[in-house]
Amino acid sequence: MQFKEIIGQQEVKQRLINSVTENRVSHAQLFLGPEGSGALALAVAYAQYVSCEDKQTDDSCGVCASCRKYQKLMHPDLHFSYPFFAKHKDDNALTFIEQWREAFTANPYLSLDIWRNYLDAENKQANINIAECHQIIKKLSFKPFESAYKILILWLPEYLDKEGNALLKVIEEPQPNTLFLLVAQNQDQILNTILSRTQLVKIPCLNYEDIKTEMLTRHHQTETAAAEIAYLANGNMTEALAMLQQDSKNYHELFVQWLRLCVGNKGLEVMNFVEQVAKMGRENQKNFVRYGISFLRECCLLRAGVGRVVKLPANELETAKKMAEVISFAMAEAVISELEKAHYHIERNANPKILFLDVSLQIIKILHLKIVPEGNHYIPN
Repeated sequence: MQFKEIIGQQEVKQRLINSVTENRVSHAQLFLGPEGSGALALAVAYAQYVSCEDKQTDDSCGVCASCRKYQKLMHPDLHFSYPFFAKHKDDNALTFIEQWREAFTANPYLSLDIWRNYLDAENKQANINIAECHQIIKKLSFKPFESAYKILILWLPEYLDKEGNALLKVIEEPQPNTLFLLVAQNQDQILNTILSRTQLVKIPCLNYEDIKTEMLTRHHQTETAAAEIAYLANGNMTEALAMLQQDSKNYHELFVQWLRLCVGNKGLEVMNFVEQVAKMGRENQKNFVRYGISFLRECCLLRAGVGRVVKLPANELETAKKMAEVISFAMAEAVISELEKAHYHIERNANPKILFLDVSLQIIKILHLKIVPEGNHYIPN
């Protein structure tokens, strides 16, 4: 994995390169970024750059013996640790290394749900067990074989329970030329004893333009499709790639049609709409609801007079401007609240016909009857 293969994150890439060229490589670093930001890919690219035999000013060379082994994730000085679904108490990350290499090579923007699909997870909970902690200590007790550094990348240290305290000594006082890279999504779920011993590398969400450009150039989407995917992904490349596997839907037209039916209180047509959405499939239903939430938030931004930050294609922007004139903040927030609850229930396999009929009735109550829930958590008009 080279830096040039990773989408966006130019500032982070440059900081990582500078740390190597200026000989400021900290022995324990925490790559902290939300899902889909590319934190894991950045950690692997950084490890490859550190080990590269012919470092360039902006990337690893990609052709030396070390880089070729890194491309296959088979370098003798590169080790991985990650959550897994243990069947036996002696299982550790090496038990699943072939699946790991396959999963990361197929999609560097890996999520735990994607990783689960490569394993026989059944109903087990993912974790990093004590056997794996002992294996990490053993791996890092040896000297590097080929490179200047022996490197361990620990993905999702949030899944280290109290067993993670076994790693404190090796993190705080590692063998010479040992590099410990933790890749996390949620700082609050990491053991404080581990957190305090690492140098933080913050990785932000990807921006809209980076995802849109990626969809256009590498995945050959149309301008409209690329814009919609970038908009719905909300900085999460994992979500954007997942959307490519789903049927193309014009969520904008579908959502606006839904609101118009609810505003007009057209009961029979609402029932037909519910039948249509119920056949879309769970992932498309989630994306449809997520689009509605994002679209209404953009309407609120337009109503508040900050249209410069709105990211909508031209035709959708025109509709949003018209809607912003007639929907109050309180109405928009109430509808968004209903949609967020719907998204939660879709993820938990709620019956789509019952769910979307109920949400439709709630939206009719808000937009047609103008009955908006009261409470200080709602924004005044």
